[in-house]
Amino acid sequence: MPRLAPLLTCLLALLLLAASPAHARSMPPWGTGESQGEDLIIYLVTFGPGDDVPSWFGHGSLVVEDRRLKQARLYNYGMFSFDERMLARYAMGRLEFWVDDASPGATFRFYRSLDRDVRIQELELPASQKEALGRLLAENVLPENREYLYHHYNDNCVTRLRDALDKALGGQLRQATSGPGRMTLRDHTRRYTAVNPAMSLLLDFLMNDEIDQPVTRWQEAFLPEELERQVADLQVVGEDGGKHPLVAKSTTYYDASSRSETPEQPPAYGPMLLVLGLALGGGAVGLALWGRRRGGKAPRALLGLESAVLGLVFGIPGLALFIMWLGTDHTVTYRNENLFLANPLTLLALPLGIQVMRGSERARERLRKLWWVLAGLGVLGLALKALPPFDQDNWRLIALLLPISLGMAGALWLARGWAPAAHRAPESLASSLKTS
Repeated sequence: MPRLAPLLTCLLALLLLAASPAHARSMPPWGTGESQGEDLIIYLVTFGPGDDVPSWFGHGSLVVEDRRLKQARLYNYGMFSFDERMLARYAMGRLEFWVDDASPGATFRFYRSLDRDVRIQELELPASQKEALGRLLAENVLPENREYLYHHYNDNCVTRLRDALDKALGGQLRQATSGPGRMTLRDHTRRYTAVNPAMSLLLDFLMNDEIDQPVTRWQEAFLPEELERQVADLQVVGEDGGKHPLVAKSTTYYDASSRSETPEQPPAYGPMLLVLGLALGGGAVGLALWGRRRGGKAPRALLGLESAVLGLVFGIPGLALFIMWLGTDHTVTYRNENLFLANPLTLLALPLGIQVMRGSERARERLRKLWWVLAGLGVLGLALKALPPFDQDNWRLIALLLPISLGMAGALWLARGWAPAAHRAPESLASSLKTS
C-alpha cells in the first residue's frame, strides 16, 4: 500500500485536472486581462477554396498574438462534428457549429498541406480595441458561448469574424459596407461552385428567390474573400480623429498557384442548358416519329429508357426540394418556383418508363398523361413569371427542363399511333389491298 500511494495520488490529480473546466486551464492572457493592448496584434487570415463542397467557398479566422508573453491563438468558427447526429441536423436545417482556438502555425501548415491559399492581414487597431476584440474572442470559446446555429449566408464562420471586427471598430465596418453589393447571393454562389457544373446546377435548383434579392456589401461578406477585400479597403477613424487604413500589412504564407482562381462573374450556362434541353426533348420526339414510321421494339424501349432516366435524374431533386420545403428549416428552399419544373410527380417517370420498355400499353398511356401534366406545370410556372411575386432567378432551369417536358409530352402523344411491327400488314399486301 505505501508503494501505491504516490501512484494513487498522481491518478487523483489527473482526474481532478480532467474534471476541471478546460477554459480555467487555457484562458489566454488577453482573456484574463494580463495582456496589454500595446503588445497585442490582431490578424485576419483568409484561406482559399479547397476540393470538397463545404470548402469551395474558402474559410477565414482571426489570430490574436501577445508578443510580450509570446502566445498566439487562432480562432476558428468553422468547427462541426461529422457524425450521424450532424447529418440528421443538417438535413433538418439545424446544423450546430462552434468556435475553437488552435495554434496558428499548425493551422497554417494544415491548410498548406491541402494546397489552399493562406493570406494574412495585420490589422492596425488602437490598444483598447485590440484588448476588447481579444477578450471577446476568448470569451466566445467558453463552453457556454461557443456553439451557434449555422446559416450559410447569414451566420457562418466568416460573418462571425465580420461581426466581431465591427463590434471592436464601433460599427465602422458595417457603415462602410452599407452600400449595394456587386451581385446577388445566388450569383456569388454560382461563381464559387463553378468548379463542378453538375453540383452548381443542383444547388441552383434547390434555392429559392431569398438569395435573388439585392444585398449590401456587408451581406456579401459571408464569403472570406469578400471580407478580406472589404477590410483591405477600409479606412477607419483612429484615436487621434484621423483616418488611416485598417490593414497595416498583408503577407502570403502560402500561395496555391496550382489552383484556378474563382471567376469574378458567374458562368453563363443558360445557352448551353437550353441546347441540352432542346436536344433531349427533340430526341424524344425523334424516337416517337421513328416508332410511328417503322414500328418495332427499339424506339419504344429507347423512349421508355429516356423517360426513366429523366425521372430518376430530375425526380429525386424534385422530391428532395418538396420535402425540404415542407419538413425542414432550410428557408432558402421554401416556395421554390423550380417545383413547377421538377417535383415528386417527376419521379413517377422512372417506374412508368421501365414498364414502357417492357411493352406495357397501359404504362405508356399513363406516362403520356404524366408528361403532359409536367409540361403544363412548366408552362404555368413560366407564365407566372409575369407577376411580381414570381421573381426567382431560375431561367437557366427553365431553359433546361421546360423543353424536356414539352418534348416528352409531345413524344408520348405521337406514340399513341404506334403499332408493333408484328401487327403491321406486309407492304406488298397493303399495296395490293389499296390497288383493289
